[in-house]
Amino acid sequence: MRLLVTGGCGFIGSNFIRHVLEEHPEDEVLNLDKLTYAGNPANLADVEDSPRYLFHKGDVCEADDVAMAFSWGPDAVVNFAAETHVDRSISGPETFVRTDVLGTCRLLEQAREKGIRFLQISTDEVYGSIREGSFTEKSPLQPNSPYAASKAGADLLVRSYTRTYGLDAVIVRSSNNYGPFQYPEKVIPLFVTNLLEGRKVPLYGDGSNVRDWLYVGDNCRGIDLALRSGLSGEIYNIGAGQEKTNLELTRAILDILGAGEESVERVRDRLGHDFRYSVDSTKLRELGWSPRRDFEDGLRETVQWYRENAAWWEPIKSGEFRRYYMEKYGDI
Repeated sequence: MRLLVTGGCGFIGSNFIRHVLEEHPEDEVLNLDKLTYAGNPANLADVEDSPRYLFHKGDVCEADDVAMAFSWGPDAVVNFAAETHVDRSISGPETFVRTDVLGTCRLLEQAREKGIRFLQISTDEVYGSIREGSFTEKSPLQPNSPYAASKAGADLLVRSYTRTYGLDAVIVRSSNNYGPFQYPEKVIPLFVTNLLEGRKVPLYGDGSNVRDWLYVGDNCRGIDLALRSGLSGEIYNIGAGQEKTNLELTRAILDILGAGEESVERVRDRLGHDFRYSVDSTKLRELGWSPRRDFEDGLRETVQWYRENAAWWEPIKSGEFRRYYMEKYGDI
């Protein structure tokens, strides 16, 4: 299979590309990525010389860039390209609407023209917050941040293309991911790297907000299964069922790194902060998927990865990463 993967230099996208190249030796991958601040080619340094991997710098919002990528002749497209950080969406929502909605529309048009399968990478945040129970794929969309709203808009576009044009498309909605190569603005890598630098960690509010933590490798297996076995027009939730409050998560990281409560800095809560996310992933489990990584083990492995890979994250936090890749790839 020839896969066009958009946004493949990001956290989940890069892990997915590595998964595909390892698990499907017959597959080829073209990675279309604009290389925004969180798109790091170093995430795929170990596969960049593979004859089955190609990289093309391009913007999913630019029709010419998308058309060029599709001229490679993919059998399917997996759309990871998105602005994803909630705090950034609150301060600058327009960028999120452009990339997440317009970019998805550009890709859908090409997929429709070529008649190929389209897999949309979405998020549990499109459902909004839930105090008890879990969202199913039939739950209404009630996004509460500009990021979640832009992803919900993209999901609805995908649905419209299946209903209006008969496009072969599938949507996956994953819970919070963690693991190697995650950009250190997200909570786990931010807290881990701050502590490794001897700095405090910023905890929103009272830390009672709840998230379900899914190891990125488990998520990639779920995405791959939905791509190859999911039914057209269907949505598949991917959740590990490993819920933690933000305070529990913080204390787990402190414990692993031998830090105390004095390393926690309480900060003002995020605007419109969703209390709890939880998704029911029964549909995907019926296809044969289940999470393999226990949260405690996965967190320890993730912390160890950041311990051993300071050469990856220190340039990002210092700004050296951006300067280096501007010289190599142009303005990012």
